[in-house]
Amino acid sequence: MRREAMLHRLCERREPWDIVVIGGGATGMGVAVDAAARGLSVALVEAHGFGKGTSSRSTKLVHGGVRYLEQGNISLVMSALKERGLLRQNAPHLVHDLAFVVPNYSWWEAPFYGIGLKLYDLLAGKYGFGASRLLSKEETLERLPALDPADLLGGVVYYDGQFDDARLLIHLAMTAADHGAALVNYCPATALTRDADGYINGVIARDEESGETLSIPARVVVNASGVFTDAVRRLADPAAEPLLIASQGIHLVFERSFLKGDTALMVPRTSDGRVLFVIPWHGHAVAGTTDTPVEAPSLEPRARDEEIEFILETASRYLTRPPSRGDILAVYAGLRPLVKGEGKTSALSRDHVIHVDASGLLTITGGKWTTYRHMAEDCVDHAITLGKLRDLPCATRTLHIHGYLEDAAALGALQVYGSDAEAIQTLTRDPQLAARLHPDLPYTGAEILWAARAEMARTVEDALARHTRALFLNARAAMAMAEPVARLLARELDRNEAWIQAQESEFRTLAEQYLAR
Repeated sequence: MRREAMLHRLCERREPWDIVVIGGGATGMGVAVDAAARGLSVALVEAHGFGKGTSSRSTKLVHGGVRYLEQGNISLVMSALKERGLLRQNAPHLVHDLAFVVPNYSWWEAPFYGIGLKLYDLLAGKYGFGASRLLSKEETLERLPALDPADLLGGVVYYDGQFDDARLLIHLAMTAADHGAALVNYCPATALTRDADGYINGVIARDEESGETLSIPARVVVNASGVFTDAVRRLADPAAEPLLIASQGIHLVFERSFLKGDTALMVPRTSDGRVLFVIPWHGHAVAGTTDTPVEAPSLEPRARDEEIEFILETASRYLTRPPSRGDILAVYAGLRPLVKGEGKTSALSRDHVIHVDASGLLTITGGKWTTYRHMAEDCVDHAITLGKLRDLPCATRTLHIHGYLEDAAALGALQVYGSDAEAIQTLTRDPQLAARLHPDLPYTGAEILWAARAEMARTVEDALARHTRALFLNARAAMAMAEPVARLLARELDRNEAWIQAQESEFRTLAEQYLAR
């Protein structure tokens, strides 16, 4: 998957595409995969790098949502649990089981959470990941050695899924491309075109690398732009009433020693009404999340001091080694696109919404990463009706995601590449490409070259934030990697010294925001 080839695929077509998608996050990429797998013609444009926004900033969980069960949203939980099972089935190189322990400190917590998690198991049905059960104090500490034993009575263990969000997104892009879709990053939609009756019939986009304006005709245009949904809707109708509000969630990343073991900690009730997770991820411990309403969406949301302190204070109540600001290796923030409603953002529904404007623009928004496939199926079904397209059945329930490999764990750090790992291992025959780019992280030059050659990475940020996860794991280490990564990319993308210097400077400025000052 090379950008030049994707641009050629996009521009050579003279007749309208069946579907043109605006937005290269989980929702948009899911729509592209679903439509392309059905045999429809699909184009997708993304203003930045694929997954630049919310889709790379999640809690890294594929889950039904225990707290949605508490809210009584049984249908969402059941749908998400089914989708969790399908994701593990279709992308085993990127999705795996993870054990979670809910510690109990009061006599009533064991039966209360035990019964709730048994219901969670029941709702999963044949898509279950493992049976929950009560644990003694000793069993709880065996699974969570870093847990503070003071006043601990026991715990409940249950099972959910974990994934690498940005890596899954990249493999969804490759899946869509494998099925004939044209996907172009750094190509923002700037306007919408209309037919003689005033209905949307295409997208005007700008190739940021060449400056060229592209006219992309379409039978249906799908707006899947996440927290920027309303901005795209205003391209069709400047007076469009907002559909969304945004809520910010942050995560702190620490050394794995703060958690120890391979089991995640789940705190079922925090002072803001959410749950708090501390999970093992890529050799580190990730703690989050918060729920803070924000007035307007931004491309690089920043963690607030009070959010950082909230997670540190909450985690410190449960861990034998209380984390401090000095222990934070990275802090990242993401925005949730929430459909407007009454009450606190933490209580708003995570169900998705499909909206068709008077102009014929089809918008899909809301939802959650776990349900991206179901959302896409629903959206494409609507697009087929709206655009009078061939009524083809959905194929994604059993569609293997690009890189599918059942026993990928044997690949170690290259597991997230699945079947593509072999090509990266071939590149490592060059000793310079086999060497780690930083001693604290596993990433090599071979992975950077692969990202540029096969995954459409165009910038140092692409390579270190999403194609590898260096920026999200250790911001200072990522900053140290910026210059050699820029040189590797420049060699592959035919860039000059000025580009290298600019890329290094831009990335360092960005990475500063991922440090907890």
